[in-house]
Amino acid sequence: MDRYLSPPPTSCVAVCVWIPLFALRCEEARRSELASQPSALLAPDASRRVVWQVSPLARQAGVRPGMTVSQAIGLCPALRLCEPDPVHYDERFALLLAALARVSPVVEPAELGLAYVGTDGLEGLYGGPEQIVEAIKRGMRNAERGTFDPASSSSSAFRVPRSAFRVGWGKGKFVAWVAATRAKPGGALIVPPGEEGKFLAAQPVAVLPLDPDAHRRLRQLGLRTLGQLAALPEEAIVSQFGRAGRRWWRLAAGATAEPVVGRVLPEPISVSLTFFTPVADREMLVLALERLIERALRHPRRTGWRVQAVRARAELERAASWLAAATLKDPSADRDHIAAPLKTRLAQAPPAGAVERLVVEFTAFAPGTAELQLFARDAGAAARAGQRRALRSAVQEITLRLKRPMLHHVIEVQPWSRLPERRYALIDYEP
Repeated sequence: MDRYLSPPPTSCVAVCVWIPLFALRCEEARRSELASQPSALLAPDASRRVVWQVSPLARQAGVRPGMTVSQAIGLCPALRLCEPDPVHYDERFALLLAALARVSPVVEPAELGLAYVGTDGLEGLYGGPEQIVEAIKRGMRNAERGTFDPASSSSSAFRVPRSAFRVGWGKGKFVAWVAATRAKPGGALIVPPGEEGKFLAAQPVAVLPLDPDAHRRLRQLGLRTLGQLAALPEEAIVSQFGRAGRRWWRLAAGATAEPVVGRVLPEPISVSLTFFTPVADREMLVLALERLIERALRHPRRTGWRVQAVRARAELERAASWLAAATLKDPSADRDHIAAPLKTRLAQAPPAGAVERLVVEFTAFAPGTAELQLFARDAGAAARAGQRRALRSAVQEITLRLKRPMLHHVIEVQPWSRLPERRYALIDYEP
């Protein structure tokens, strides 16, 4: 795992690969009849049953994401509702990322169905932007057929229609993303170097990462396009919207190009539990989660490393699934700390059916102390060594700033004494 110590690769020139309605496309690939009928996918993590993704035919009938099931069926009685299978969607997206990684070593997944590919240095392999885009599209077609891996079978192919892909090429992720949204289905749009400002000027402000309130305020100010926004003084936007406004202005003006940051591929640690009979009791599932996390923490490959990202997935009855993922702000090797976000997800959005198989995966790690990273016998020792080193550094800094030690140990001297001041003494703290 020493590759986690090196910074991830980056690229200033980006290709955005976007598959709108990715999860619904995956369902259509498994159930071909959905393509010719109005259909919708239910939200996987909502406390009440609401619509998540809507097909074009259902949208024509008035169905919109966020509607309740009764509202959607009232507008479109012929609507076909699908239970979500997030594990399946995650696996299909992983196949797509694997295909893109064969074209470029710099691949950054943004969300389900959206990824960025860094193209710096690929000119010598493929040629100009058109040839690079064609290589990426060819890799996606191979993923669609399942041929990017000689050992893969057709059952593992990423079966999404070729027309579902949209590709954008440009300097920085934002330009590439806007280009992908303007590309025709199955096609690509290339923004030549130096023409980013001209291309962005005509685009609507809705392409910016805005919340609904900010979008409303921009429209009230009469700003409809990125060109109108960029024409205003930067400080005027900052005074209205703060730090976020500065970022919007620089994106709109093409003054910043956010690089693609490649993933540091981990070696996941995976443990699973198959129940003899499907389990629906939440307390039993919580207990199973804790036991699986304990097993994963004891894995030899985890020695000396803290867990940064964890994922739990469940296979349910009737071929459905449940998925919960969390990235820990403070990497940890403590079972309760790792389990906390998964328990929260389990309480807020429990599986829609009984669980037949439960899997816990550690998908990313953070190094422990430099001394124990490779040789620590357990994570507790690594954590204790890191705490001592942090305390030692803090004590040195305090001593240097105040010119004298200010941290002390309290030790027993004469615990039997009747005078309290004789029972204890202070000595300088040395971690």
